[in-house]
Amino acid sequence: QVQLVESGGDLVQTGGSLKLTCTVSDGTFSRYAMGWFRQAPGKERKFVAGISWGDHRRTYEDSVKGRFTISRDNTKKAVYLEMNNLKPEDTAIYYCAREARAFGLGSRSVDFNLWGQGTRVTVSS
Repeated sequence: QVQLVESGGDLVQTGGSLKLTCTVSDGTFSRYAMGWFRQAPGKERKFVAGISWGDHRRTYEDSVKGRFTISRDNTKKAVYLEMNNLKPEDTAIYYCAREARAFGLGSRSVDFNLWGQGTRVTVSS
């Protein structure tokens, strides 16, 4: 069974930075697009960023463009979300996700079907 494990969530002040890490147990990691989603208190889970299987395409939700960067390291079977200039509205539980099918682009939230347990990010004002 494939497992996704997130880490790196923390409490930071407005304007601060964090880097989230997601490691995947499956050896086929490099074949799959990966993504990050977040769920704020009382709200639905939403797409934040996605990276294609070959890292030739990165997709971002509008509110994080220019502040967040998604990347991957296939040798470590890891995907990262570097978050800069954090704002209180970024407060949420952040989830790593994998697409259902191999060789995808990671650009559509509906294509993801495997999730980690989440890591909490809190941005204080």
